[in-house]
Amino acid sequence: IMKTNSQLHRDVLDELQWQPSVREAEIGVAVKDGVVTLSGFVDSYAQKVTAERAVENVIGVRAVAEELKVKLPHSAQRSDTEISHAALNALKWNIEVPDARLKVKVENGWITLDGDVDWQFQKTVAEEAVRYLTGVKGVILAIVVRQLKPAGLEVSQKIKEALQRSATVDAGKIFVDSKDGKVVLKGTVRTWAERLDAENAAWAAPGVFSVEDKIAVGI
Repeated sequence: IMKTNSQLHRDVLDELQWQPSVREAEIGVAVKDGVVTLSGFVDSYAQKVTAERAVENVIGVRAVAEELKVKLPHSAQRSDTEISHAALNALKWNIEVPDARLKVKVENGWITLDGDVDWQFQKTVAEEAVRYLTGVKGVILAIVVRQLKPAGLEVSQKIKEALQRSATVDAGKIFVDSKDGKVVLKGTVRTWAERLDAENAAWAAPGVFSVEDKIAVGI
């Protein structure tokens, strides 16, 4: 059963209220045909990401237009120099991040991470390492996943098996095609979060350096 705009609006508001780290009273929510637009202000970049991820988990959400702005309280404001040092240390202290291959640039509280990694998860972990730093208003990921030697034709099968093991993804509705380290995903899922889980499963396969996600979100 398709949700009406008002039903989905209520569910999104309830999910935001359920998140203890999100001040939902300052977030505006608009819903039209499964597309949710978030607007307003949050106290940190971490809150911004949490709000977006929470909405993506709601059944019926087909896409999220995120227009939230970070308005740091006075106690959380830091200079770009302070943020740069903190970001470099955060990357250095994370064992999963190849920090020697990454560069950090900070401008007006926005961190840009540049460089290359061997795996998508390293790119994700690098962003997470700096996301929660005080004073950060946003993170721009310019990191690229290095093209490794493809693992061969069994890549598609390995991804399908990973999807079948997943408790959050209906593998029967997802089709996988791969060639030379490039993966294309098609099919349908119930939520945006399920779509991201399928994409993450594809990125985890050895030799994959590109994932084109064509999965549709519906009910």
